[in-house]
Amino acid sequence: MKEGIHPRYVEMKVTCGCGNTFVTRGTQPEMKVDICSACHPFYTGRLKYVDTAGRIEKFNNKFSGNYASLKRGKKQNNEAAE
Repeated sequence: MKEGIHPRYVEMKVTCGCGNTFVTRGTQPEMKVDICSACHPFYTGRLKYVDTAGRIEKFNNKFSGNYASLKRGKKQNNEAAE
């Protein structure tokens, strides 16, 4: 390895938004994360939405309306031939 070009590799304390903390190694002494293995739905088996800035509500409002193209129905091929 070349001297002086690699970052320091130190013990790092990771703090999750749920309150869980653990120690690992990295280039920074401290890191804050939103989701960890203690609160992620894949590991816990519980369904949990992480809604940042109301994105789920925004999506539901955008796509909950009735579209006119869905009400018309499909075109009949016989009418188009005549």
